[in-house]
Amino acid sequence: MPHLPMDSPDSVRSLPARRTVLGAIAATAAAPTLLGLSSPASAASAAPVAQPRALPGGGDLGPNVIVFDPSTSGIQAKLDEVFRQQESAQFGTGRYALLFKPGTYNGLNAQLGFYTSIAGLGLSPDDTAINGDVTVDAGWFNGNATQNFWRSAENLALTPVNGTNRWAVAQAAPFRRMHVKGGLNLAPTGYGWASGGYIADSRIDGSVGPYSQQQWYTRDSSVGGWANAVWNMVFSGVQGAPAQSFPNPPYTTLDTTPVSREKPFLYLNGSEYRVFLPERRTNARGTTWGSGTPRGTSLALTQFYVARPGVTAATLNAALAQGLHLLLTPGIYHLDQPIQVNRAGTVVLGLGYATLIPDNGVTALRTADVDGVRLAGFLIDAGPVNSSTLLEVGPTGASASHSANPTTVQDVFIRIGGAGAGKATTSMVINSRDTIIDHTWVWRADHGSGVGWETNRADYGIRVNGDDVLATGLFVEHFNKYDVQWYGQRGRTIFFQNEKAYDAPNQAAIQNGNVKGYAAYKVADSVTTHEGWGLGSYCYYNVDPTIVQHNGFAAPNTPGVKFHDLLVVSLGGQGQYEHVVNETGARTSGTSTVPSTVASYP
Repeated sequence: MPHLPMDSPDSVRSLPARRTVLGAIAATAAAPTLLGLSSPASAASAAPVAQPRALPGGGDLGPNVIVFDPSTSGIQAKLDEVFRQQESAQFGTGRYALLFKPGTYNGLNAQLGFYTSIAGLGLSPDDTAINGDVTVDAGWFNGNATQNFWRSAENLALTPVNGTNRWAVAQAAPFRRMHVKGGLNLAPTGYGWASGGYIADSRIDGSVGPYSQQQWYTRDSSVGGWANAVWNMVFSGVQGAPAQSFPNPPYTTLDTTPVSREKPFLYLNGSEYRVFLPERRTNARGTTWGSGTPRGTSLALTQFYVARPGVTAATLNAALAQGLHLLLTPGIYHLDQPIQVNRAGTVVLGLGYATLIPDNGVTALRTADVDGVRLAGFLIDAGPVNSSTLLEVGPTGASASHSANPTTVQDVFIRIGGAGAGKATTSMVINSRDTIIDHTWVWRADHGSGVGWETNRADYGIRVNGDDVLATGLFVEHFNKYDVQWYGQRGRTIFFQNEKAYDAPNQAAIQNGNVKGYAAYKVADSVTTHEGWGLGSYCYYNVDPTIVQHNGFAAPNTPGVKFHDLLVVSLGGQGQYEHVVNETGARTSGTSTVPSTVASYP
């Protein structure tokens, strides 16, 4: 994601620059063994029949889940050790979860690098108090925060040392269930380039300063103020949010979030690990925990198969068939068949950016058309053999209503290329009705290894076939054709961030029949009802700057299909858009990097 450097919080001073990993886990989980069962019958009886031994629930969380309590010695040294390993390990194999038991911790600065998650183990963020900071900055990349991906902070209360905590991130870096007793700075030191981001179910007592952040989405939270906006700042259900004012300044503000259900999280009940499952809310506003214990249910860790890297897909599926949920501990999991989730209410929860790699062209994970599946907190990395899909929610033709208990896809990130050549025709397919996609970054890599127009070929990012699907925080970038295709009725998206593929070799490579380029967000002609708020698409055709993109958004021109607060941007004049949505909206021009906007369509 290229970004604009800033002289001050509100002024642009020069053109964007393009975004230009150590300790692997070696723990192996045993495949299920067979137990021979014999009968006290006569010697003439049949030979014993082998039966699979039940897989155990619960167990140790593995070497890369590091748990602290207030009496632990050397906490800062351990935090620093992990950070040194992960600071610049953008495409490395290290994965870490740093977990803090309830209590008070003084004088810490937890700097977070790649594939590092930090979280408290209380039911409320205020149960785990750090008098100190949880910091993301960009010193590793010369002050450029646009590649600060794949890290997270959850379920902690922070009292920053100097009054303001720095969280300078880009995509796939959620800030959830956090209480900042002070301010929050979303830009790197020196206000360098930044391109994020996502906050949910959090309270920031002071003001949030996005400064150089181009776009941001905040959901169901409370803020003491918001300092400025660059291109696209979106709020839903946020107490203290700035008033609706797009495009000047570019604030898109919804009073509530239509439907939300917070991400599952690990916590301690005494000495017992459990996973809390927050309840579904409608017309949500503010945090779930502000008045004490959040509402929802919980599961004992003994109800989860605690997976370690090296476990086979067959074992994961056996655990699911046995009635267990899945907890994926930090590391990399190679899959020779899809993980198949068939049971209603199943939880698949990753820690420390657990990463699934489908081998031989398989799909990484599929669900049946059932109620209440929760997929959260893991990364899917495409393999070198093309997969037709990487994640499928519901089978083709799924039609059951799940309005009372939807499936949620939260902090599930998809990557094609970057860590090596990968390919997938369509990354994420949503077939089940009422699914909530709550924060995803689906990324065809524009840098790293295995990157090229055909090397990491991926035509489509997300395809939504199910009706009544809601996306809150949708980041989809760089696909060869459509980034988002929406076929279901009554779909809604609150916040969308997109870049078209940088590396298109020429106009012919992206020609869509008679149309110049594939829209970033395409609503099918058959759709009669759809609505979106706060959607942006950017182009940076640096291989061939003469490429013209007809529009960022394409949809049937019908009263039931509505968009609010759209923008397209040509980054430094590297390619141009002719329109914003359909034939509406002014052409981008020159090298000014000024958005072309449409406040309401039709």
